[in-house]
Amino acid sequence: MEKVQTRFIIILVVVVGCILGIVGFPKNFVEMEQNIADRIKLGLDLKGGTYLVLQVHVDDALNITSDQALERIRDGLQTKNIQYADIHKVDLTHIVIKGVAQNKWSDVETLVNGQFSDWTLDAVAGDLNARMMSLKPSSAGTLRSETFTQAMDTVRRRIDALGLVEPEVAQYGQGEYEMVVQLPGLDDPARVRDVIQKTALLELKIVRDGSFQSQDAALAAHGGVLPPDTVLLPGNPETNSQSTGDVWYIVDQIAAVTGRDLTGSDPSTDSSGRPDVNFTFNRDGAARFSQVTGANIGKTLAVVLDNRVVEAATIKGQISDRGEIEGGGFTPQSAADLALVLRSGALPASLTYLDQETVGPSLGKDSIYHGELACLAGFIAIMAFMLIYYRGAGINADLALVLNLLILVACLGYFGAVLTLPGIAGVILTVGMGVDSNVLIFERIREELRAGKAVGAAVAGGFEHAFKTIIDTHVTTVVSAAILFAFGTGPIRGFAVTLVIGLLANLFTSVFVSRVIFDYELSKRARGAELSIGM
Repeated sequence: MEKVQTRFIIILVVVVGCILGIVGFPKNFVEMEQNIADRIKLGLDLKGGTYLVLQVHVDDALNITSDQALERIRDGLQTKNIQYADIHKVDLTHIVIKGVAQNKWSDVETLVNGQFSDWTLDAVAGDLNARMMSLKPSSAGTLRSETFTQAMDTVRRRIDALGLVEPEVAQYGQGEYEMVVQLPGLDDPARVRDVIQKTALLELKIVRDGSFQSQDAALAAHGGVLPPDTVLLPGNPETNSQSTGDVWYIVDQIAAVTGRDLTGSDPSTDSSGRPDVNFTFNRDGAARFSQVTGANIGKTLAVVLDNRVVEAATIKGQISDRGEIEGGGFTPQSAADLALVLRSGALPASLTYLDQETVGPSLGKDSIYHGELACLAGFIAIMAFMLIYYRGAGINADLALVLNLLILVACLGYFGAVLTLPGIAGVILTVGMGVDSNVLIFERIREELRAGKAVGAAVAGGFEHAFKTIIDTHVTTVVSAAILFAFGTGPIRGFAVTLVIGLLANLFTSVFVSRVIFDYELSKRARGAELSIGM
């Protein structure tokens, strides 16, 4: 009897803990409802929100990598004083070098092998005076995978910074570099799409000439050809300019520093009270920025955002670790969004939206209502069946089922798990497996009674023999649910989470709680009395 009391205390502690996990310590009924709503988080299909499928164009990263390799090999050949006739890209992973003297090809090979570990240098068929630099297939595959992972991480950071509740960002499909983004409760999908997709590549470049009122004027000033290693970029009109359209700047092709060198960015206001964005550099970025500004005092520095000059200012002195973007026509909201994007990192590749679906709150409420109705109807039917078929022992099973659901809901609250419509299906499946466990135990007890064993021995033997079967079925189902969680997305993960929690709770209720109830009932019965378990 003392052993039964100890186990009963354990069950009581679990029940109290579960109730507190669901309702907390409310002062009134309204606060209790709010506590339940706060603890039981609803997924996209129940709460409403936005569902996006995006594709990452990972070849953009290959293009950037080959562009950088092209510039580096040019600089390397010039540094080693190796003359060449032409260097150009053939495609994303190939660069051809032509016109190098035959006795210098060994120096080129040494340069490539020493500084371009991801590239190979091979002869070109039919052209003895040319060599082909090729990006290794393994390196290209790794770069694509890393670009996709980095894009997912960047999108996740941007969404998290917006303060959305329980967003989901996960891989979608197989091998297509697609991701799914689920945003429960989202009421401004346009803003989120803009923040997600914005590349926000910040570059600081020295202005070689400008501003010009048109592209033709910029080219005409240099005989129709841009100076070497420069690009022509559009920009916002200068503050003191009468122009209302774009102006054009000739700037260095290679940036002094980029957004990858940032350590932070925050919205602020300039000296006139207009919104702007402040940013700070890491140690390497600050060193390069200090060197560039120190060597170009009196010249113009362009702040380039997504290949557009948003500000061009004269360098009045050496600047090290801090900068400011102003004159971009910001609103307080756009300045805050830009600071968020810069702070979360630039996307390594462009994105395309493949699908967007919106689930309205009314549809979510309708799903909740029908899900609750299905759970309630199934639960009542099961409880009634257990009472009719197993008589007194059915009360034992019904109490275990109630506690099973209580533990499941409490765990969702404690762990902050999200309840989805498939999650409700997981709850219903858990109830079914809970019944299955009790049926196994009860039928084993019946077999023991038919074999002529005493009631106490029959109960002990029934639990002992059923335990192995229950463990086997639960372990295999938990493994299946774990696979669903590892490879599934949003709703599928919700199903897996509720199923695993429910199965673990079922082990506790069907094996431990049900046994305590049987032992308590047997301790109160007269010796030789029959057990009400149906026949």
